[in-house]
Amino acid sequence: MRKAKWAAAAAGVVMLVAGCGSEGGADQGKGADAPKSASSAAASAPAADKGSGGSLDAAAVKKEIDTAATGAGYAQKATEDVPPNLRSCMVSWVADTKKVTDSKKSYDDTVAALTKGGWKEARSIDQQGTVVKSLDKSGWTVKASHAGKSGALLVVQFVATDNGPTCAKAFQEDLAKNKQ
Repeated sequence: MRKAKWAAAAAGVVMLVAGCGSEGGADQGKGADAPKSASSAAASAPAADKGSGGSLDAAAVKKEIDTAATGAGYAQKATEDVPPNLRSCMVSWVADTKKVTDSKKSYDDTVAALTKGGWKEARSIDQQGTVVKSLDKSGWTVKASHAGKSGALLVVQFVATDNGPTCAKAFQEDLAKNKQ
């Protein structure tokens, strides 16, 4: 079960990094300079950590997300950890939405704190109760998502991936290893 979950997550990351998961949304308020896909954002972003040699590593990215999210009122939900072979390439932070009064406000405040900290919004999709924002910094991309509504199924998560070639290879290898 655990391998299947991570295989699905890795597949999603590969699709997002490749730009396949970004169709159908609206680039809200973005000019001609905005990247058209996650792959073009990755190509234009500076390098990062082991994956590509930049100023951020997974620990720094996790700290930035944790600081922004907890400062906005979220507590981190205990979840399965990222597989050891992907820990330098991926950060997964899931909010415990039951411990916050206004989840949408906390989400917006978290994204605002990240952008104030230098993360640049590349894409924004807002459809049928789901908001996904793509934020880039130093070769990393955070997919910040708020899906559902309180009282029903509500999931708020921040998944960061290193866009460098070493991490792209690690994601593809993990996906191939866990393919069933």
